[in-house]
Amino acid sequence: MPLISRPILAEGAIMVSIAVVLDLVSTILPSLPQGGSITLGAMVPLLLFAIRRGYTYGIAAGILFSIVTLAFRPPFIVSPIQFLLDYPLAFGALGLAGLFSSNVILATFVGIFGRFLAHFISGVIWFGEYAPEGTPVAVYSAIYNGSYLGIEFVTSTILLYIILKRNILEIKQSNKTKITKT
Repeated sequence: MPLISRPILAEGAIMVSIAVVLDLVSTILPSLPQGGSITLGAMVPLLLFAIRRGYTYGIAAGILFSIVTLAFRPPFIVSPIQFLLDYPLAFGALGLAGLFSSNVILATFVGIFGRFLAHFISGVIWFGEYAPEGTPVAVYSAIYNGSYLGIEFVTSTILLYIILKRNILEIKQSNKTKITKT
């Protein structure tokens, strides 16, 4: 694998940093009892990075994001496998958005659905005890994780659509004057 270029490394660091800040600011919103919360667009920088740079870099940025956020919020861990599913694998899955960079809606769906699957599996295996009596564990996990990730999908899709389709990030370069010898 070739070394990562400095511009990509810098862009990735900036996107992870923005995502961490948005995630921290989002703590003003209520979170669910066993984890999971709606954010103020915290997934957008990670999804945008994956769309711009591809799934490999996107997955790496998502994993890095999960590790950095652990420094600010202690994780809820019941098992090493659960930790891997709910943190590095779930947020790394956001990088899958890079597989569909030409379609913002599909890219966002695939990234957030990948995250949903990791949380869903974790919920079925380790958090079934929280399911109301008579409710199948899989249904409970799907509703629990889908409740906040569905909102995250809608929010992220709208923000990414605006950012990408309106060329908000377009950097205009001034025309360089040609220097001619006389």
